[in-house]
Amino acid sequence: MPIILPVKGVLPQIPEDCFIAPNATIVGDVIMGEQCSVWFNAVVRGDVNSIQIGNKVNIQDGACIHCTYQKTKTIIGNNVSIGHHAIVHGCTVHDNVLIGMGAIVMDNCVIGSNSIIAAGAVLTEGTVVPEGSIYAGVPAKKIKDISPELSKGEVERIANNYIMYSSWFR
Repeated sequence: MPIILPVKGVLPQIPEDCFIAPNATIVGDVIMGEQCSVWFNAVVRGDVNSIQIGNKVNIQDGACIHCTYQKTKTIIGNNVSIGHHAIVHGCTVHDNVLIGMGAIVMDNCVIGSNSIIAAGAVLTEGTVVPEGSIYAGVPAKKIKDISPELSKGEVERIANNYIMYSSWFR
């Protein structure tokens, strides 16, 4: 059974159609949208501030979603894929975003819609990723604009695949 716990009397809100892996952890002030999935060993910790997650968001194996006490909330839009072992902390992620495996997104970052954060990238505190950008490196920098084909072919494809994958566990 997944660990789903209240913090200070606030229980996560998880729609029935979401897949939560048996060893995932979701605690506190977390509001999830429809068709989301939280995969094996992933942690969504709304203990020190709130976490809002849109529709069709997949939080892959070992990822950590958190925020900062009395400072930063985490807001994740629709159709977002958060790769294996990524850290998303106290930031805003707009719609149609792919955050690659092992990427780190720090407090007060804002990732514009239709963007990709490459695997292993580190977005330092306060980084603003313009809509339609690909960021990579340590610290992450813009490497190019995303093409509509790449956005549809990768960002949308991965989000839709994770809805399919989660159906295998129902």
